[in-house]
Amino acid sequence: MTKLRFFKWLGGLVLLVSLTIAWVWMDYRSFTNETLDFGESGLRYELKSGMTLTRIAHDLQTRGIIDSPRYLIWLGRLEGKANQIKAGEYRFDTGITPHRLLQQLVNGETLQYAITIVEGWNFRQLMDAVHSNEYLLHTLSDYSDAEIMQQLGYPGEHPEGRFLPDTYHFPRMTTDVVFLQRAYDAMQALLSDEWPARSPDLAFGTAYEALILASIVEKETALPSERKQIAGVFNRRLKKRMRLQTDPTVIYGLGRSFDGNIRRRDLRRDTPYNTYLHKGLPPTPIAMPGRDAVIAALHPAEGDELYFVSRGDGSHQFSATLKEHNKAVVEYQLGGRAKPFSSLPSGKLGK
Repeated sequence: MTKLRFFKWLGGLVLLVSLTIAWVWMDYRSFTNETLDFGESGLRYELKSGMTLTRIAHDLQTRGIIDSPRYLIWLGRLEGKANQIKAGEYRFDTGITPHRLLQQLVNGETLQYAITIVEGWNFRQLMDAVHSNEYLLHTLSDYSDAEIMQQLGYPGEHPEGRFLPDTYHFPRMTTDVVFLQRAYDAMQALLSDEWPARSPDLAFGTAYEALILASIVEKETALPSERKQIAGVFNRRLKKRMRLQTDPTVIYGLGRSFDGNIRRRDLRRDTPYNTYLHKGLPPTPIAMPGRDAVIAALHPAEGDELYFVSRGDGSHQFSATLKEHNKAVVEYQLGGRAKPFSSLPSGKLGK
């Protein structure tokens, strides 16, 4: 082969290689900017611990999502992210680009599930929701309340009221312990933030007592406008050493035996939670109070009302004297039919 022919051959080879590289680069750039088709419902994809970007790329090729797995691998390596992907369950929607897909994997944007802790739930209802959730990893199924608190790191604490009602999002296989810890920490943070700014004229002296009162307020009314009023009534009754005489505490003390209808004999049953029989706050919260109920307990409304009775429409009639209260009971509870007050528990608030 003459030198001229060699250089022509070499020049042609260089040109061919250059064109090939240019085409591959253009094809790669086109790939990084194209949108991926995961179907109408998208793709739920479980990335197990130890899976590499190479494995993912070939898996997506097998599923018919991408044609060239090497391009996704190159994208990860060129951006220095190939070794930063995080395990978890993901959802890929039609229309995302390979850049966006890689970003999801690196940021750990896993598919999120949720449990809503409802204001006014008790601990039993909370644990029913936790135990029945299919996306949590269950480690507490056979544990007693005391054992659950021990697993959370709070041995000896009563669990009632200590978990802040809210909607909590979590990835699949989050443990029930981690979920409960978040809700517990949220309530502790709320109390820590709000307790220092409390009203100076409270009848109690600890944040835990505020939590107990907040749980009663939560169960007594669903009207946001009444929470501070009701907290004010209870705060004044505590100051005067009057019994709180509130049905929700009695119901809590009855436990599973309560059938939905509170009776006169229930008001006489001696449990630590019967505020018709015992002065002061009950020994623990009776429910999970929401943020607004906690704030109401810490900032009760001023006034002279010591009684309230349900109007039957979700609202309450407040009274400053027993005479006014008896009149309100006749009007709202007895339909205007007067009965001697002796037929009602002494000082009954009218719930």
